Amino acid sequence: MITHINHHKNHITTFSGMLITLGFISNSIGNKTIGASALIIATILAGVPIFIKAIQALRMKAFSIDLLVSIAVIGALYIGEFTESAVVTFLFLFGDYLERRTLEKTRSSLRELVDMAPQEATVLRANGNAEKIPVEEVEKGDRVIIHPGGKIPVDGRIVSGNASINEAAITGEAIPSAKSIDDKVFSGTILDTGYLEMIAERVGDDTTFAKIIELVEEAQESKSKAEKFLDKFANIYTPAVVVLSIIVYIFTRDLHMAITFLVIACPGALVIGAPVSSVAGIGNGAKNGVLIKGGEIMDKFSKVDTLVFDKTGTLTKGKPEVTDIHTFNKMNKDTLLKLVAKAETISEHHLGQTIVKKAQNQGFDLAAIKLTDGEAIKGYGIKAIVDDYKLVAGNRKLMKNENISLANDVELYAVKREKAGNSAIFIALDGEISGVVSIADQIRDDAKEALAQMRGNGIKKIVMLTGDNKHTAEAVATELGLDEFHAELLPENKVDYIKELKNSGHIVAMAGDGINDAPAIATADIGLAMGEGGTDISMETADIVLMADKLMQFSHAYSLSKATIRNMKQNMFIAVGVVVILLSGVLMGSVHLASGMFIHEASVLVVILNAMRLIRFNRKNKQASPKPTVIPVKV
Repeated sequence: MITHINHHKNHITTFSGMLITLGFISNSIGNKTIGASALIIATILAGVPIFIKAIQALRMKAFSIDLLVSIAVIGALYIGEFTESAVVTFLFLFGDYLERRTLEKTRSSLRELVDMAPQEATVLRANGNAEKIPVEEVEKGDRVIIHPGGKIPVDGRIVSGNASINEAAITGEAIPSAKSIDDKVFSGTILDTGYLEMIAERVGDDTTFAKIIELVEEAQESKSKAEKFLDKFANIYTPAVVVLSIIVYIFTRDLHMAITFLVIACPGALVIGAPVSSVAGIGNGAKNGVLIKGGEIMDKFSKVDTLVFDKTGTLTKGKPEVTDIHTFNKMNKDTLLKLVAKAETISEHHLGQTIVKKAQNQGFDLAAIKLTDGEAIKGYGIKAIVDDYKLVAGNRKLMKNENISLANDVELYAVKREKAGNSAIFIALDGEISGVVSIADQIRDDAKEALAQMRGNGIKKIVMLTGDNKHTAEAVATELGLDEFHAELLPENKVDYIKELKNSGHIVAMAGDGINDAPAIATADIGLAMGEGGTDISMETADIVLMADKLMQFSHAYSLSKATIRNMKQNMFIAVGVVVILLSGVLMGSVHLASGMFIHEASVLVVILNAMRLIRFNRKNKQASPKPTVIPVKV
């Protein structure tokens, strides 16, 4: 019965409005009986959903706003104020309708995501036949075909074809991305032009698209501090208002005024103001490729005054290339490249994979090279036995730990390469330096602009923490105008530095993209991960995820968090201000029940419209700074 009533609440609101209109018309033409009957029926009809919610709340030992209205409506009926009782119940239901409609609208970004979810997949079977199946039935390892205009059903790797893919559902970027063999593609993205065959690697709830939907759903259910406070506030406020209305009656002996006081004091706009702002802000973020994991995260992020960045893949593009191979002791360059590339096949580090890619691009058959032992040493490099050579590849610390000395000419060459913005990777064979591999990355195109915007919006300090050498770190820090940089750090060193910042009173946001960054991301007040190029663990650890790996999204998220919290405060100020003014009017006899309730519901509409401005909030509309000069930097 209760479910049936709630299901038809909109119909009840409409019908009670029609009855109120009938009552007004009947009273105006002198038919008081029909008029009173219509208004009483309208009160009872519209009051039922309100009474039900009040009773449910009482059973849970909660004093809800519905209880205030129920008491006031019963009192209005008792003293024969049928017009007021009917109008109050109608306006309260209508206000509830506006709230539900607005929250639904602010959740439109999530609904659009769900609507984008692919329903079918075309799988190429072993016999060569293509079969259409529900996306839920796709299994890891299936070969999936996507034609122009089709949605990519699962996450995977391209094995045949080239295409232009619209990844807006994942990254928020409308510009199509070119994809070819071995590139990763994501569920929910759309193939604009071309043809692809891919191998399914993540299916069902494990896809990036499914995780995004889950994250946004959880975020919109998560409450900010303001919302949590208001939940507790309602339980105290409601009985307090009842007591105050009794006091008003005792002093004035005016039951009508006491009931009016009771109704007008309902903090409807106050209760709805914070949640609708939070949901609208989170929805805006999702639409722009920024996943903010809840209202409390939004609140904390708005207070951040210090930004800490990893360098590779965060401030830089994370797409390094081998720029030079320099050998010593008459070692052949190709031989050295093949040996170190074979050793690096045991490492998942982007630096090692860059060397492997270089060797593969030159056509070397790494499978023909014997690798008998190997160890990847986090933060240092690798050790391996390759074609009977004892190979060590990594930074200066690794060479020192292995008692491998760096001759003056080797050190001078490495420093020269580092000052030019390269990583210098030392390669030793059988205990002697045989060469240096130089690797370079580039600063992100939008890094300088994004950092400048965040400084202008309240960030006081920007720091870079990197495992790279001090020469390259200095080049990046100088180019971007950073306040501090700390080089040659291990993951635990980054954690210690962030703890120091927090202990000194800073509110810290840490941005990174790798497994090495996960501890620092978790330690910071706000952790931010680069989603598209980042790892699963950094996405799970982080409070905010940038799906397009663009620092301008970081700037947008920071501006959005401040705008959302500012919007919440505006709504609370409007709500409290209206209640104070109306209650003063009631006590002075200038505000009556129906007119007061009308103004009250108008304030609900005002805070809703104010919150909806967040849906269209866009930091990009503000004047952009000149694009920075792009320089090569070490990975």
